Amino acid sequence: MVAIEAPEDAYTAEPFVPERGGLPALRRAAAECQGCPLHRDATQTVFGAGDADARVMLVGEQPGDQEDRQGRPFVGPAGKLLDRALEEAGIDPSEAYVTNAVKHFKFTQAEPRKRRIHKAPSLREMTACGPWLAAELAVVEPELIVVLGATAGKALLGSSFRVTQVRGTVLEEEIHGRPERLVPTVHPSSVLRSDDREAAYRGLVSDLTVAADALS
Repeated sequence: MVAIEAPEDAYTAEPFVPERGGLPALRRAAAECQGCPLHRDATQTVFGAGDADARVMLVGEQPGDQEDRQGRPFVGPAGKLLDRALEEAGIDPSEAYVTNAVKHFKFTQAEPRKRRIHKAPSLREMTACGPWLAAELAVVEPELIVVLGATAGKALLGSSFRVTQVRGTVLEEEIHGRPERLVPTVHPSSVLRSDDREAAYRGLVSDLTVAADALS
């Protein structure tokens, strides 16, 4: 098998995305992705996880430190908070599909062994990773997409997206050539950083309740 040359200067994952196959094939292929330079420093690709027939897909920004180490999305503190909020809103987390707009952890690190600090991905990096998200949407075909935070919103809806303007509403947009319904909300990590964590959490649950109602 001939190795694919990394098209990092082109910033696209397109050459790495298989033409056919379900989520297992996509996950295997994504593990070899070199469509942008983020793969160099990350421990591994963190692909989406969950029910392939899920009615709802949750899209976050990128893996965090724990996700990068474990290879699964939303396994850190923000993921645990998200699961609790989903259950409270009436959505079974085990029946959802969760993924990120960017599949590699982007971070800064002052020196080896120091804590790795999350760094927001650029629009160019989000665009490069777009073919993976498009492939996930094509396989899962969710009835609803929950957009978690500004970065995920920009990846799906364009650079003018503002989560504060549309959170907790049902949007109908064409995403990667498919008509989709979306409910934007904040990223659960922002709840953990909030000065008033309880109020921020209640806001997240309120938005997810809108999503649950849209699925009923």
